[in-house]
Amino acid sequence: MISELASQEKVIGVKQSRKAIREGRAKRVYLADDADPAITAPVVESCTAAGIPVENGHTMAQLGQACRITVGASVVAVVGKQAL
Repeated sequence: MISELASQEKVIGVKQSRKAIREGRAKRVYLADDADPAITAPVVESCTAAGIPVENGHTMAQLGQACRITVGASVVAVVGKQAL
């Protein structure tokens, strides 16, 4: 749930999220519906290939606010320990 983002370990932004996905650290990814699809589509593809759940239905402003930052966020990845 988006309200839980403030208390969870996460990375914010496309580059950091894609890195977390590649490294096997991403557990769930949140995508803003109003973000540029050219930016978010590769993230969706990476998540699909890695079997990571993707949650839509939020705006960039909502994701930014949930992460307690003053700007919008197009992608947020909840992370855990790196897979070995």
